[in-house]
Amino acid sequence: MSFIGILIIILLATTVFGHISARLGMPTVIGQLLIGIVIGPALLNIVQPSELISNFAEIGVILLMFIAGIESDMKQLRRFLKPAISVALCGVLLPIFTMGIASILFGYSILEATFIGAVFAATSVSISVVVLREFKTLDSKEGATILGAAVADDIIGVLILSLLIALDGSTSTTSMHSGNTLFTKFVFQGIFFISVFVLVRWIAPLIMHLSNKLLVPASRTICALIICLSMAYIAEIVGLSGAIGAFFAGIAVGQTNTREIVDKYIESIGDAIFIPVFFVNIGLSISFDNFLKSSLFVVVMTILAILTKWLGGFLGSKLTGFSNKSSNIVGAGMIARGEMALITAQIGFSAHLLQKNLYVDIIFVIVLATVVAPLMLRNTLR
Repeated sequence: MSFIGILIIILLATTVFGHISARLGMPTVIGQLLIGIVIGPALLNIVQPSELISNFAEIGVILLMFIAGIESDMKQLRRFLKPAISVALCGVLLPIFTMGIASILFGYSILEATFIGAVFAATSVSISVVVLREFKTLDSKEGATILGAAVADDIIGVLILSLLIALDGSTSTTSMHSGNTLFTKFVFQGIFFISVFVLVRWIAPLIMHLSNKLLVPASRTICALIICLSMAYIAEIVGLSGAIGAFFAGIAVGQTNTREIVDKYIESIGDAIFIPVFFVNIGLSISFDNFLKSSLFVVVMTILAILTKWLGGFLGSKLTGFSNKSSNIVGAGMIARGEMALITAQIGFSAHLLQKNLYVDIIFVIVLATVVAPLMLRNTLR
């Protein structure tokens, strides 16, 4: 089948299954991922992984991280900075520590175990936002704290992910020459993060200001995409994931006065074609060959994924003076993983931090925890 035919199947199937997921109160990404499993080698084998699908998926994850950066509300984070940081730190450290130890007990290496913890340190705030809107509590102190903590979660998670990818590169460097190469790599990564500050402070505002004066259709969207893809490309050059560069590019563009326009059109481009292909591509990599053998791991890690995030949110809120009821709401609101955890797992798989079987098991855990999350939050708010 030609790629155009495959693309038609993917877009049609993800639209239908995404709609069904939304009707059932689940995030649409769950439907998109599940349809990848259904039409992929795991079940019907209608669509097989290919280089073109992988290229579309790579653009999808870059756009998704760029959108996440744009929508990271720094004002919201500053408004509820103390409780948000407290919740974020507890919600990041508990999964990394607890799930890391559990992974080591299951026989995985320290690097793999740390990365597994990092995957489940992420929070998908979009899922919680739907439930908070339903109960008209989005503007409450609990809702604002969940949003602020999710922003901090993303930033902390991206920094941890950058460090782990850099450390993974060091595991194969044993000679003096390799040591020099590793040192050079860290220097360039340090320069990259300095350039992120320069981009946020001066370059992005200047480029987006100039884009308003260009006599070209969609000039602001084009300039934003240039910033996004350039930062993704530079991040890959210095040994980081392109998605990490895109995330910080999104934060930079999000601080300009073109934020809403760019977000609207970039999101349309991503949601229309590239992002659905990204989630389907994850589903295409799923296999049930090892499912029975790894079922204990999946069950244990799902329970820990739910408990560690809930407890992290609860403790972080209590430390800043929230009541038990409010802390319980915040804890339940932080459980959802969704697209951020899926992105992190995909980046780790691409960077060879995760083996294929382990990657598949983690996807199962993410999906199960994400399905449970809105149910727990609804119950807590009631």
